[in-house]
Parts: sequence; structure tokens; C-alpha cells
Amino acid sequence: MPKVKTNAGAKKRFKLTGTGKVKRKHAFKNHILTKKSTKRKRGLVKMALVHESDMNRVRDLLNI
Repeated sequence: MPKVKTNAGAKKRFKLTGTGKVKRKHAFKNHILTKKSTKRKRGLVKMALVHESDMNRVRDLLNI
């Protein structure tokens, strides 16, 4: 029986916390930053948690 592989895109985008929650980065922080306010960009830098409704989908991709 072959091993189950972790989704390569998901392992680059998500990190696990100590309590088992999944951290993610915010979107809209890569380009076209001149029209976005400094306050908005600063908020997008912080990590966020994956929403509960998406948690099962992410866990399947990470095989956890």
C-alpha cells in the first residue's frame, strides 16, 4: 500500500498551532499595495486562523 502524500501547496500555506488549530496568511498582500492604506497592509501581515467551516478541508489536504 503506498503512503498518503501531503498536498504540497497546502503544506507551504498552512501551519499547525500547539493546540491543533491551523494558521494561515491573509490574502491581498502581494501586489497593488500603493492603493491600500498602511493600516490595512499592517493588518494583513498578521497570521489568522482557518475558519471552522474550512478546517476539515484543510486537514484532509495536510493528512492530519
